[in-house]
Amino acid sequence: MEYEPNYYQDRVALNVLAGSVTNAKDIYQAAKGHVVCGVLTKNYQSNESCITDLKKYQKAVNNAISVGLGAGDPNQSKMVSEVSKVIQPQHVNQVFTGVGYSRALLNQNKTVINGLVSPTGKVGYVNIATGPLSSKEKTTEVPVTTAIALLKDMGGSSFKFFPMHGLAHKEEYEYIAKACADNNFSLEPTGGIDLENFEAILDIALKAGVHRVLPHIYSSIIDQNMGLTKPEAVAKLFEIIKVKLD
Repeated sequence: MEYEPNYYQDRVALNVLAGSVTNAKDIYQAAKGHVVCGVLTKNYQSNESCITDLKKYQKAVNNAISVGLGAGDPNQSKMVSEVSKVIQPQHVNQVFTGVGYSRALLNQNKTVINGLVSPTGKVGYVNIATGPLSSKEKTTEVPVTTAIALLKDMGGSSFKFFPMHGLAHKEEYEYIAKACADNNFSLEPTGGIDLENFEAILDIALKAGVHRVLPHIYSSIIDQNMGLTKPEAVAKLFEIIKVKLD
């Protein structure tokens, strides 16, 4: 079983939501395996029910699973960590303060764990107060490079920059991309990404020299009637990646 996402050309993979096991299989095939299928713990009443379901997803897509919070909900942090301990997925979504707990429970260094940081409106700074308690307090604005170092200290793998609102925070994102490249840290742009702005967002990260990029594309490519991610949209996103990297 693989414990790391299958990055295309060792640079880029997709993170999209899976609405069912069948949907996960379709997504996986559409991206030629260069994807992690997001399943949100927020949709489950208990750890046990989530774990039971995730094992089905895991088997269907060679463990290309991303255990998610659900719109960055800090109250899901503990459940994400505990479920991930059992599942041992390829990818874990975490609030900034939950990264160390997740890494300790996983007890291995291969699974990618992101740390959620938010825009501040100030280039060069991010808000790290994204945990269950800290998110209720005043924002904690720290230099991007300090936030990267803190996440590395805790066993984190990447920055989850959320909510980006597409390119609304373009200058902040450009700075973050350069900092991630300079500090050998992965980047996960998240929030408001769609088929129209995906290429521009990916381009910024690649041109900055970020080694591994894992964009999250969620609601914009979901069939709202079915609640399933559209495989044809995933295929289009993957084609954009191939054009950029081949």
